[in-house]
Amino acid sequence: MAPRALKAAPAPARPRTRAQKAPTGAARGGWTVYLVRCADATLYTGITTDLERRVAQHNGERPGGARFTRARRPVEVVFREDGHDRSSAARREAALKKCSRAQKEALCAEPRRRRRR
Repeated sequence: MAPRALKAAPAPARPRTRAQKAPTGAARGGWTVYLVRCADATLYTGITTDLERRVAQHNGERPGGARFTRARRPVEVVFREDGHDRSSAARREAALKKCSRAQKEALCAEPRRRRRR
């Protein structure tokens, strides 16, 4: 009788790489697309995971904020759209930036949109 070949032990499971990890927080849809109206009535479009923090930055209450809004303070949020992942938020931001002022004003006049879906 021939000796039986031993089966090799299964290789230990490799830890997930960054790209394979389950989405959490912002990756699950925690990105917000927003429009703020500046003191001179101009509109600024941006994306963030924390709108309250970002508006504080735009208003100079915290470090950071866009150069565009520094000379146009204070700003107030006039439109927000929650529920995006980073990629879809960036695409939506780009689409809003291509809109005319009249289209953006019409969007701001709509009832506040909280969820994208």
